[in-house]
Amino acid sequence: MTPEQFDAEAALFGPLTDSVRTLMEATLMSEAEADDVARARALVDEAAALLNTRRGGIALGTRWGTDGIRRSWGNAVMGLRNPVAPPLEFTHDDDGPSWAEAELGGLYEGPPGLVHGGVVALLLDQALGSAAFYAGSPGMTGTLTVRYRQGTKLGPVRVEAALDRVEGVKSFVVGTVITPDGVCAEAEGIFILPREVRHLAGELAQSFHPGEG
Repeated sequence: MTPEQFDAEAALFGPLTDSVRTLMEATLMSEAEADDVARARALVDEAAALLNTRRGGIALGTRWGTDGIRRSWGNAVMGLRNPVAPPLEFTHDDDGPSWAEAELGGLYEGPPGLVHGGVVALLLDQALGSAAFYAGSPGMTGTLTVRYRQGTKLGPVRVEAALDRVEGVKSFVVGTVITPDGVCAEAEGIFILPREVRHLAGELAQSFHPGEG
């Protein structure tokens, strides 16, 4: 795809994803009357039927443009077309950690009023992997160790990550989840470059773009 085609697809499906995300929150929190719930369900079913008139396979996958930029639009953390994603958009500073901020509402609740611990780990996994990729040492998650310092309250959340060191095909990355209450979780991850793509390591690193998502 050309950059223009990508922009057109993002302009078409990005707002749709936002609307579905709004619907998901409304579904979770609604106290509507039975008739309204039944009507809403019929409208949702109609919308799903329209969208299913033409669809791809079971995964959206990673798409590459002629500009060499990667778009992981199906990603569960930062995918532009995935309504499950908060979404996070990472900023990568040359003189500091990679970071992203999001507002996590009821869709991500675990204990009452708190973000589910698995969601916290999910965000850290993505942040650490993204930081390794930007630093030129991409890889797949080998291990992820999370230490929960305190509950992560629903609301504004910041995730930070930075490459610590590289040993051969292994990248060691550290990161944190922060709220207005302070550091809620810390993580250390080892990301391993798969054997089948190790000869492409340089090309993979050069393909990164801060706007991926």
